[in-house]
Amino acid sequence: MPDVAAVAAAEAKGGRFQHVTERRRFLATFLISPAVVFIAATLGIPFGWAIYLSLTDATGGSLFGKSVGFRNFSREIHDPIFRGAVWHTIEFTLISQAIVVIGAGLLAHALVRNFRGKWFLRFLILLPWAAPLALSTIGFVWVFDSDFPFASVINWFGLHLHLISKTNPPVWLGTPHLAATSIIVVQAWRILPFATVIFLAGIASIPKEVDDASAIDGATGLKKFWYVSLPLQLPIALVAMLFGIVFTATDMTVPRLLTNGGPTNSTQTLTTWAFTTGIDSGAVGEGAAIALFLLPVLVIVTVLMLYFARRVEVT
Repeated sequence: MPDVAAVAAAEAKGGRFQHVTERRRFLATFLISPAVVFIAATLGIPFGWAIYLSLTDATGGSLFGKSVGFRNFSREIHDPIFRGAVWHTIEFTLISQAIVVIGAGLLAHALVRNFRGKWFLRFLILLPWAAPLALSTIGFVWVFDSDFPFASVINWFGLHLHLISKTNPPVWLGTPHLAATSIIVVQAWRILPFATVIFLAGIASIPKEVDDASAIDGATGLKKFWYVSLPLQLPIALVAMLFGIVFTATDMTVPRLLTNGGPTNSTQTLTTWAFTTGIDSGAVGEGAAIALFLLPVLVIVTVLMLYFARRVEVT
């Protein structure tokens, strides 16, 4: 006959173990741990390696180098091209996102109404987000073609609408200000669908009782938008702007394919200058240092945007 005390002790031990596995904290940690390990491996290791390379004189063809301390960072801070790249990154990001927020707000308020062909208009608006970015940017190279000004789409329309001169057509990608404008337009165009979807979700989350109460109070049209819709959508608008800022500031495809930093480095951004320095010129250490300058800026922007989103949140 088995020992009753031993059996009871074994059952109690197994019960305690089973009780631990059924706890919510243990189960949540167990289920999320593979994703944490994957993110740490795919993001943490390259990020740590970039920090190491930024402190060395590593060159192309080698992932190791001699330690140089913060010399790469100091050199870039005193480089006028780098300072220009910082300014261009800020300029392109802020202007394009201002256009995105205004455009997305207007489009979202138009798309919530019922009209014939709304599904097709929604499809056209979402198409830029679904299309491959590199392919879309190559298409804009044709739109803003500078090698053959009258072959570019925008100049062809401008010529037939008598908006530009036949003798002096604008060279969109060969003039500093026009090249910067082209990049801003493409960046706004690619982020606009994403922001529009977020705005649509924000409008759909507004309770119907709010619209009824505002109508009873006489708030219609612009007054309703300013005093009712805008305060309720401000938190989600800040989230859309946050994603747009991160996507635009870290993007290299659009400025690289459109202008490659030209003319005369007038459209260099931190991403394109890091690629040019680290890959094209072979100075891997300096390229890593340039790329790391984006990190503290984006961290500060993210913290501030989330802070203000929480402050303006309507309860």
